[in-house]
Amino acid sequence: MIQVHSYESMGTFDGPGLRLVVFLQGCNFRCLYCANPDTIASGGTATDAEEIVRMALSQKAFFGRRGGITFSGGEPTLQASGLLPLFRRLKEEDIHICLDTNGSVWNCDVEELLLLTDLVLLDIKEYDPVKHQKLTGRSNLHTLKTAEWLELHDKPMWLRYVLVPGYSDFEEDIRSVGRDLGDYRMIQRVEILPYHTLGVHKYEAMGIPYLLKDIKENTPVQIERAQELFSCYFPLVYVNG
Repeated sequence: MIQVHSYESMGTFDGPGLRLVVFLQGCNFRCLYCANPDTIASGGTATDAEEIVRMALSQKAFFGRRGGITFSGGEPTLQASGLLPLFRRLKEEDIHICLDTNGSVWNCDVEELLLLTDLVLLDIKEYDPVKHQKLTGRSNLHTLKTAEWLELHDKPMWLRYVLVPGYSDFEEDIRSVGRDLGDYRMIQRVEILPYHTLGVHKYEAMGIPYLLKDIKENTPVQIERAQELFSCYFPLVYVNG
């Protein structure tokens, strides 16, 4: 059974084309800016893989040649063993699969899951390990190793980078991402995700403090500067949202 938090039909922000987005429950990161704090704890709705296949098939006519299904979260790779039969079924039905992951979980099931994935949306939260630890509560070592593995195994990926003022918008760190990963053939694009506070009401409803309440959303100048920096190393850089 798959532990599901929620679904989004006809999503346009999590991979190419129109997509069914499945948000899974549970995450091993504690990102200070997390917009979905209700997906962090374990639990969710136990869902049979075939139910998700049926949902995808019911929407397949709308996917066209570019769309498909995206698994987000939470952190999907925490449920890798349960997702494997589902991914195999989706491949049988010729449905394009995206996996949105922080790249921090690694085991045999995750490796097989990535081999079945058509496109990985790899979230790089910050390059500097100390700043990454402060921002997420976890190391970024495995994330960078996952990027290397995807490159070596010819798996297409999009890099996603949330631009948080004062936490992940440092020029030297953005340039470090470019110097380290800029020559990767399998990186099809970089997506800058501007920082937002749309999830703050969830913290209030859950009775937990939002620790970045004093951080303002990015200015157009900040976003443009980050796009310029990434463009020094990557040919396709987009602002998502």
